[in-house]
Amino acid sequence: MIRFYFHPTPNPAKVALMLEETGLAYELVPVDTSKGEQHGAAFRAINPNGKVPAILDEEGPGGTPVRVFDSGAILLYLAEKTGRFLGAPTDRGEVLSWLFFISSGLGPFSGQAVHFQYAAPEKLPYAINRYRREAERHYAVLDRHLAGRDFIAGTEMTIADIAAWGWLDRAARVLTAEPGANPLAAYPELARWFAAIDARPAVARARAAGQGISFKREMDEDARRALFPSNYPAA
Repeated sequence: MIRFYFHPTPNPAKVALMLEETGLAYELVPVDTSKGEQHGAAFRAINPNGKVPAILDEEGPGGTPVRVFDSGAILLYLAEKTGRFLGAPTDRGEVLSWLFFISSGLGPFSGQAVHFQYAAPEKLPYAINRYRREAERHYAVLDRHLAGRDFIAGTEMTIADIAAWGWLDRAARVLTAEPGANPLAAYPELARWFAAIDARPAVARARAAGQGISFKREMDEDARRALFPSNYPAA
């Protein structure tokens, strides 16, 4: 059994999709980050960095429990555990390159674009422009790469596709698209790829993860301190 530490945000969504695609048995453990539950000692024992997602695989190598944190590391670990979504051996370099492109580029810049457009107490034009433009640049890189391709690497879905889906599912928020508009309209190859991935049955199950669990939604001062502790003096 895998204990999956979860909050309904893009990086945990990747792991939810991977778990649903592989059919691995898991127990979802909610972590309400707006209440600061990620900073408690129990969770820090799973992820010292105090971020979701994280997993505790009770049946790790040799039957020994193992913790894994950071969404990219979790995807790679689960792919190696199951022997699925790694792609062909000849695609290994491409899979890893795009996985890290998403983990170190598309994801963080998208997250910062969302932060400065929606969560920051001040609307800082330079910061909004910087992160939004970089997110758009990463979209354009993927759009060009996907021309003539069904998947990001090789001829079948891999963890690179799963990682990208997690953030591109939030493209409307990253790009502040108008309600009802296709946020990927400017990136036709990316839009085509996303629609195909998004139609997979496991996606609906991944989106259902955590439904029925009440997470704090108010962005009050307590939530800001829980979500952005480095903005405040150390206690």
